Amino acid sequence: MQIGVPKEIKNHEYRVGLTPASVRELVAHGHTVFVEHDAGLGIGCDDAQYLAAGATVLGTAAEVFERAAMIVKVKEPQPVECRRLRAGQLLFTYLHLAPDPEQTRLLVESGVTAIAYETVTGARGGLPLLAPMSEVAGRMAIQAGAHALEKAHGGRGVLLGGVPGVAPAQVSVIGGGVVGAGAIRMAVGMGAHVTVLDRDIDRLRALDIEYGPRLTTLFATRDAIEAQVLESDLVVGAVLVPGAAAPKLVTRAQLAQMRPGAVLVDVSIDQGGCFETSHPTTHAEPTYVVDGIVHYCVANMPGAVPRTSTFALNNATLPYTLALADKGFPQALFDDAGLMAGLNVHAGRITCRAVAEALDYECVEPGEWLRG
Repeated sequence: MQIGVPKEIKNHEYRVGLTPASVRELVAHGHTVFVEHDAGLGIGCDDAQYLAAGATVLGTAAEVFERAAMIVKVKEPQPVECRRLRAGQLLFTYLHLAPDPEQTRLLVESGVTAIAYETVTGARGGLPLLAPMSEVAGRMAIQAGAHALEKAHGGRGVLLGGVPGVAPAQVSVIGGGVVGAGAIRMAVGMGAHVTVLDRDIDRLRALDIEYGPRLTTLFATRDAIEAQVLESDLVVGAVLVPGAAAPKLVTRAQLAQMRPGAVLVDVSIDQGGCFETSHPTTHAEPTYVVDGIVHYCVANMPGAVPRTSTFALNNATLPYTLALADKGFPQALFDDAGLMAGLNVHAGRITCRAVAEALDYECVEPGEWLRG
């Protein structure tokens, strides 16, 4: 198969779809890999390393899209990239379609087959291709939140871990999944007073066993969320409904009751955000203030640490990329129900129910349609 890796063009996005090591594996399986010139510079990998791995380096993204049967990316295709996609081509990347009607429309119109990392499921459940970036984003949420709490950045001027004689910051994490666990680990490690809210009692029990008295666990009722948010210096939104838009758990009315200069970090922003006042920001301008509350809503947080993120992501995606290249589409999907769950768009139709419901499309059952 001919596989294309374009350079990412989203604002301050330095990750790349394949590392040289991944390229070498694909070439060893008999595939051809086209990599756009300088696509890997953001992770410290130059064209020479890709050439040594067996890739063919092309001068422009247009050439990569034109010559490849499968495009492997990191972030969702931007409008100019969507218009380069074509019927019969395979796209393997993060999509996050539910809050993004324009991208969805363009992918539907292109006729491309699009498999989303974030809805591929594992043999034991979970989201194996989302997990690596969730781990990075969760840990970064505390790092970014601590920075935003500094007075020079609009925050309350609170040190997360405090000092002897001065209380540490109050940190609330809404959601105890992979993102939440990463945030908790960092916040506890920095000495903050940390509370996690979740509706999964088993998850809360596991976190309680892991952290003991260093972590407060609460069942996430509306009352509990409101009470914690109003008393927090830093709130991390770590809520995920696979494929669907995130629920709004903190309202604008509640901002007026929060501590002035408190910080909201919305890691759910890729799925629309879990705070009513959230809207996507970039690494160039990561924060904004609403009613005295600092919002950090960068939609590609792991892009700030691209080398760590790219290698972690490739560790998870490479087996699936190899399966798609070796077996072709749709055989790879028929052989792996978890990979089939990643199919979001095919030949002008939506095949992910959560996306279809969020954007008012008809949903076509992928397995039945592909067999037909």
